[in-house]
Amino acid sequence: MAYRRFRLVCLVRVVILAITIGVFFLLLLNTDKYATIVIVGLIALYQVYALISFVETTNRNLRRFLESIEYSDFSQSFAGGIGGASFDELNAAFAKVITQFRNTRLEREESLRYLQTVVQHIGVGIIAYGEDGQVELLNTAAKRLLDISFLKQIDDLAAVSPALAERVRAIEAGQRDLLTIPVESKFMQLSLAATELRLRKKRLTLVTFQDIANELNQKEMEAWQNLIRVLTHEIRNSLTPIASLASTASQLLARDTKELRQLSEEDHTDIQDALHTIQKRATGLHEFVDTYRKLTRIPKPDFRLFPVEELFVRLRKLVVPQLTEKGIEFESSVEPEDLKLAADSHLIEQVLINLVLNSIDALADATNPRIRVSAGINDHGRVLIRVSDNGHGIIADAIDKLFVPFFTTKKSGTGIGLSLSRQIMRLHRGELTAQSVPHKGTQFTLLF
Repeated sequence: MAYRRFRLVCLVRVVILAITIGVFFLLLLNTDKYATIVIVGLIALYQVYALISFVETTNRNLRRFLESIEYSDFSQSFAGGIGGASFDELNAAFAKVITQFRNTRLEREESLRYLQTVVQHIGVGIIAYGEDGQVELLNTAAKRLLDISFLKQIDDLAAVSPALAERVRAIEAGQRDLLTIPVESKFMQLSLAATELRLRKKRLTLVTFQDIANELNQKEMEAWQNLIRVLTHEIRNSLTPIASLASTASQLLARDTKELRQLSEEDHTDIQDALHTIQKRATGLHEFVDTYRKLTRIPKPDFRLFPVEELFVRLRKLVVPQLTEKGIEFESSVEPEDLKLAADSHLIEQVLINLVLNSIDALADATNPRIRVSAGINDHGRVLIRVSDNGHGIIADAIDKLFVPFFTTKKSGTGIGLSLSRQIMRLHRGELTAQSVPHKGTQFTLLF
């Protein structure tokens, strides 16, 4: 409609201009009224100017409209009667299209902000990099997981772990991989997955990764607990009647009956010793089973806020007599001094006692034996407690098995203490990790 009106206005202006020019030449050839001729000429020139201005106004508006689309500048306005009333419909059409583009752009930007928010707040680490290795995306979970604030090139991951940088570079689209890397005072078991996408003609590799160590350890502990429940149930059911029968037989043997008097004193003693051995071993096995049942019967933590210094004072009173007897130096420190912890103080105390007792065993025959217990806050604002010694250390092959039930490096160990301690820390939504250097010492870290 606007363009039909434009053509009509142009046609009318051209016709009027043609008539004016005709009148001008008619007067020029047939009259000597020069004033009239000049006036008609000026009118003709004005009409030419008005026609050119009319057409150029349309071109300018069209150019502004196309440039707005080209440069995504949707702040242009075509309202306000630009070009006169004859341009109202054209200006309104331009304004409508610009408004639609503006709304589409706003919707796209809102969707982009939404996706960026999701990517930054999702719990899975995400890294996207191009063929040249330049990192295009590094979300918050990746920064927190790898303890980095910035990553320019994918090869810079070598500063975190050379093995991680190598795996990320080598992984192909559609592949999954598992990798264990040390970060700070713990080991992370990363699950990696990769995919490819194209963005603005660039091929990007998107790698997602998450630490599944806690989930794997939890599943492993649940499997051990289920196994222990079954074994202890069956063993106790078998031992109970054996112990009962042995006790009954011992009582019968103690009676003075005619049949028993027929036995020689040696046979009587042998039978009594055998029954006593059976009963003693049955009782010992009951105690053994009850010890392992502790892994499946840890009480629910009673969370309370308490000063860490009080916990260390109680620990010192419990272990110092034994440490003094063995000539072991004991140190403790809390930084800041008023540091408080929300946990079950009794369960955490049990964990610390287990760790200190392990350190005492590790310090046998050590020179200048020393145990240090310290508490503080790490860079992420989490409370941590460390128990370290300068003992014989633990070989690398044994470190990964320390928290497995029944595994022990001590001749008289049960393999329960560290497993129980880690389970207690899991109930506190925390972690228990170990680091050791053979012949130099071991450090256990409780991270809350």
